[in-house]
Amino acid sequence: MGGVILGLPGPWADDNLELSDHYTTKVGGLPDLPFQNVNPTLLDCSQCGSKLCLVLQLYAPVSIEGTKIDERLLLVFGCLTPECGSSSLGWRVLRVQKSCDQEFSKASQEIFPLTTSTSAPKTNWWEQVDEESEEEMDLEELQRAFSEVATKVSHAKGTPSKSNSKTVTKSSTLSPTRVVDVKTPVVPCFYIYTEDEPSSKDISICSNYASLSIKENQSDAEDSIQEEKWSEEGYEYDKALTADRTYLKFKKKLDAYPEQCFRYSFGGKPILARAEDGEAGKCKACGGSRQFEMQLMPPLLYFLQEAADESQKQLLETWNWMTLLVHTCSKSCSQSCEKSDDGNWIITEESIFVQFEKPFNGPPEVVGFFSPTT
Repeated sequence: MGGVILGLPGPWADDNLELSDHYTTKVGGLPDLPFQNVNPTLLDCSQCGSKLCLVLQLYAPVSIEGTKIDERLLLVFGCLTPECGSSSLGWRVLRVQKSCDQEFSKASQEIFPLTTSTSAPKTNWWEQVDEESEEEMDLEELQRAFSEVATKVSHAKGTPSKSNSKTVTKSSTLSPTRVVDVKTPVVPCFYIYTEDEPSSKDISICSNYASLSIKENQSDAEDSIQEEKWSEEGYEYDKALTADRTYLKFKKKLDAYPEQCFRYSFGGKPILARAEDGEAGKCKACGGSRQFEMQLMPPLLYFLQEAADESQKQLLETWNWMTLLVHTCSKSCSQSCEKSDDGNWIITEESIFVQFEKPFNGPPEVVGFFSPTT
């Protein structure tokens, strides 16, 4: 896969515990699994045994060798314990996928129109009215649908209103009633929409890209001033002779879209913050090779810390990674020792490699390099 899809911040959830469906892509909250129960040990930190919190839920259909796998999602979890958040052992990624021997009718595969701010890695929320729903929708319904989209943009700054700031399908046919474990930590939840990254090699810094920033308590005037400063402080990459070239390439990609929360490219190449990229290993289920699929980017941390309460903010500050690299089975196999309680879904742990900030002798830009206000 040559192209890169960027995950960009949409509206805040009305409630961090609110229920959606497994077609939803979001940061934080609780996982929206298409089944009732999961082996609890999969959601425990492998280092301290504490409950992991959801960091990212990504609806990730793929096409492999002419076979399209629609019922597929990735879940990234992290540990909020200070000693674990700064360790690779405190992170875990699960691939949840429909068993290949399960047959679907066309109706069971349908994604309801305007389900969330995302519905697929290649689809943004402007494209969520499919052809069938468009034929059945009368003029009044169509006008209301566009009004909801416009409301998302109008609530770009601050916490969205609870009326029409987003459209989320909360259908019991897609997501069963959720039982919340009180021991499970929950970080602030916001929804994600996607956009293709331009293929041009000379991507300029997008100083006006804060169209859908979810940072709170900033006026439009302040935003305008900050954006001007951001554009005036253009980074001279080639002149930074003492800086690490790998990091500078990473930062240049980040500066081009300074709100990107993740980068998705199934079978593509990641951008590294440090030269080492870790060992992806073999698929635990089938023994086959793994390949890069996605990576989390530091703006995700910035948004979480901005919305967290004081107690959570201190815990989130221990997450000092620069990027999380996720590698998955190159065949997206349906072999797994873990299955859902109904036997229709497989759950496979995949590889996640954490690149942390380089201590002491790293480039000064590493610490706090996503902060438009600085």
